Amino acid sequence: MSFARTLTMDLPAGQSAFLWGARQTGKSTFLRERFPAGVHIDLLDFDTRLALSARPSRLGEQLDAAAPEVLAHPVVIDEIQKAPGLLDEVHRLIESRRLSFVLCGSSARKLKRAGVNLLGGRAWRFEMFPLTWREIPDFDLLRALNRGLLPGVYTRPQYRRSLAAYVRDYLTQEVFNEALTRNAAAFTRFFEALRFCHGELLNYAAIARDCGVDAKTVRTYFEILQDTLVGYLIRPFHHRPGRQSISAAPRFYLFDVGVAGHVCRRVLTDAAARSSAGRSSTSSCSRSSPPAATGSSRGPSSSGGPRAGWRWTSC
Repeated sequence: MSFARTLTMDLPAGQSAFLWGARQTGKSTFLRERFPAGVHIDLLDFDTRLALSARPSRLGEQLDAAAPEVLAHPVVIDEIQKAPGLLDEVHRLIESRRLSFVLCGSSARKLKRAGVNLLGGRAWRFEMFPLTWREIPDFDLLRALNRGLLPGVYTRPQYRRSLAAYVRDYLTQEVFNEALTRNAAAFTRFFEALRFCHGELLNYAAIARDCGVDAKTVRTYFEILQDTLVGYLIRPFHHRPGRQSISAAPRFYLFDVGVAGHVCRRVLTDAAARSSAGRSSTSSCSRSSPPAATGSSRGPSSSGGPRAGWRWTSC
């Protein structure tokens, strides 16, 4: 199933842009459909990445061979974080040949290091998030809450396996393979600890004790999740001087409700349907009380609790 995304990326002639988003949010598909006539360079291809990383000037040579009508469209470079050194050549081509680029990536951590050229404000910033209800034909809220809104997961019958694979692939590809952390065991324990602190006020010291590391390392782990665009820290408003702050601790939320449900081992079921099918007494999931009324666990009812007939279960 294809989805018509609502993101608008209308670039004036000569304007470049960054498109950021977590893996499998549909960035590459969107760019192929939005700029079908332009040059597309995929840095996931090993040979392409090796050639351009070894000699970035190859990019200019490759574009020299392109027809003028093709270069009238933006040049799309996918997974730009895999070759940060290529940004200097992109900068040169923007200035010398007035070309426009759309640079797509799923991790900004490597690009934040000292010495990486971020084009000095020459590129607009866009972000691709998971699907919204407007983009899904025949939207089903219960299905979305359980499966999440990643395009490649939402439509699959065996979505739980897809979510499990997504989390495993993230741990290996985005963190370990990119050498964002070297302590694989501690980071894995940290990811498991997210089950108990997702959407809650963060206590770095308590999480550090569970992971066997110090609180500073836990803060770094949360920064990694933010930089790889799979989570966000929501900080409280700053209190006015002279007034006591209610809370200074942030809350952490994963970027997709399906990924969060998998990590937290949480499933939302329709109690009425389970009862009519005679499955409530034989379910392999243990029913639990509804979660506290936090920002991530509130149901869609106007009162703030789960919709009538729905139950949170823990599998």
